[in-house]
Amino acid sequence: MSKAERTRQFIIEKTASLFNTKGYLSTSLSDISEATGLTKGSIYGNFENKDEVALEVYKYNAALQAKNMTRSFSDEFVTTIDKLHAIVSFYRKNWKVVFENGGCPLMNAATEADDIFPDLKKQVTRSFESWIQKITAVIMDGQESGEIYPDIHADEYGSLFIMLIEGGILLSKTTGDEKYLNTALNRIAFMIDKELKILPS
Repeated sequence: MSKAERTRQFIIEKTASLFNTKGYLSTSLSDISEATGLTKGSIYGNFENKDEVALEVYKYNAALQAKNMTRSFSDEFVTTIDKLHAIVSFYRKNWKVVFENGGCPLMNAATEADDIFPDLKKQVTRSFESWIQKITAVIMDGQESGEIYPDIHADEYGSLFIMLIEGGILLSKTTGDEKYLNTALNRIAFMIDKELKILPS
């Protein structure tokens, strides 16, 4: 990694929590300068503008979340049902860390970007689509292995899991009460065990 690449990575890592907490649109160049200890000239020497910093930081934050979620799909969890429950467990165990770092980076960026920051909106759309596809693929694997009912629509459940998690995070973060996220996670756990999992006859 070259010196320029190291500097870019330093800026991204140093401002990751800042952007996610303060906002991708609200974070100023002065905020970036203060967080990194670098001059504005140095920042502009490594990025074309603040929007480029914001996009790269979003990609970094989204990649971290994806990496954490991918662990739920690892070989550590043998069955499909175990893998799906691992998603629920991840949020039960890590919700405080998620909230302390500003909440879900996908939801934060989606709320902000919309039509104001189209390039960021595109990145967020890709992130959500990828997340849904991963969960859908796990459910389909479970259908092939005979763990999950073959007639359910895997993509519908993949989308529903994301909607419940994101909605739970939004309400819990806004109200400061974790019960909303727990309610969402309880509902997902119920669906896994009662709607997806093939029960012994």
